Amino acid sequence: MILIPDELRARLLANGAAEIETDHVPVIKLFNPVGAATWLLSELDADGDTLFGLCDLGFGFPELGSVSLAELQAVKGPLGLGLERDLYFRARFPLSVYAQAARIAGHITEAERLLQQAAAALEIPVPELPPDRAE
Repeated sequence: MILIPDELRARLLANGAAEIETDHVPVIKLFNPVGAATWLLSELDADGDTLFGLCDLGFGFPELGSVSLAELQAVKGPLGLGLERDLYFRARFPLSVYAQAARIAGHITEAERLLQQAAAALEIPVPELPPDRAE
C-alpha cells in the first residue's frame, strides 16, 4: 500500500508551506495493523520526508511532533506487515482538538464525546455531523 498517495501528499505539502502558523485539520491517519501505534498527520515539509502531527506509539503519552516518512515506510512488524493508511479517516476537527482528546484518553481517539469535550475546552466550534448516507 502506498502510505501517502499524490493527492494527500499535495495537501500535506501545502499545509507545511503555509506562511502563518495554522492549526490544520489532519490529512491522513496511519496505524500499525498489529500494534497500538497511530499517527494523525497534517503537514509535510518541503524536504518531502519530515511530517508533523499527533504521534501515539501506544505507551499512553501521545504527543505533537515530527516524524520521518522514510522511517514510517521502513517499519516492518510480524510477517513483514508495514504501517497502513486508514482509508476511511475523515478529520472533523483541527489537530489541537485531537491532541487534547488524546491527552484525556491516553491515546489517539475518534470518540465523538471526547472530541467535542476537547473542542469545548479549547473554545473551538464543534462542526455539525454530516447526515448518514448509504453508499
